[in-house]
Amino acid sequence: MIGVLLAGTNTISYAACFIQMFTFQVAEVMEMFALVAMAFDRLLAISFPLRYHSILTNVRTVVSTFLFWVAACCFVILMPVLLVPMPYCFKRLRYAFCDYPAVVRTSCHDPSYYFNLATIVWFFLLFFTFCFICLSYLWIIVVVLRSSKNDSRKVFSTCLSHVIVVACFYVPLLFRIVFTRIGLVLTLEERQGLMIGAILGPSLVNPFVYCLRTKEIKNKLFGLFKKVKPELG
Repeated sequence: MIGVLLAGTNTISYAACFIQMFTFQVAEVMEMFALVAMAFDRLLAISFPLRYHSILTNVRTVVSTFLFWVAACCFVILMPVLLVPMPYCFKRLRYAFCDYPAVVRTSCHDPSYYFNLATIVWFFLLFFTFCFICLSYLWIIVVVLRSSKNDSRKVFSTCLSHVIVVACFYVPLLFRIVFTRIGLVLTLEERQGLMIGAILGPSLVNPFVYCLRTKEIKNKLFGLFKKVKPELG
């Protein structure tokens, strides 16, 4: 994608295209699982602070990571396996890289079945991961409301950064994958923007969000803003 957008490289081999599609989809699913793991980590840390290290041991962390990778590959492998034997009538992709919809649209078959199948898989992933994250934070809110005011502020400050990253990741995906299948019409440029936003959004937001959590950086920024005073001409 970087080569297409910046260097103008607009050719790719058949095998490399499918490898790129598989790698991208696995990375996207793993990002969902990473957000789920972060929510679960905060849930344990806030609900069971004294038992946190005994529950989330190094062995369990490694095993969970391995299972996440296996699950991501199992979910994603279906898509390239379906597309490999298909005949293709077009050689030009409509998107900046080999995404699943772009490859499907180059085939000679009716794409509806393949789009619907992908929508079911992605809706399943989006629905259950997003619901788990929301339920985790609802439980965290319940626990926080029972604690002291100072503890509540610290917890909300810690969790706010994760909530922002979750929103930056899930909102573009919901529009691009789910809402477009139930009637929302988007132009090619809008689809491209949502796709790139879902890829780059969390990565671009993360440094700013976590920097603002650092007290020294926060005070420095506030000090700079206080120095800038508007002047009337």
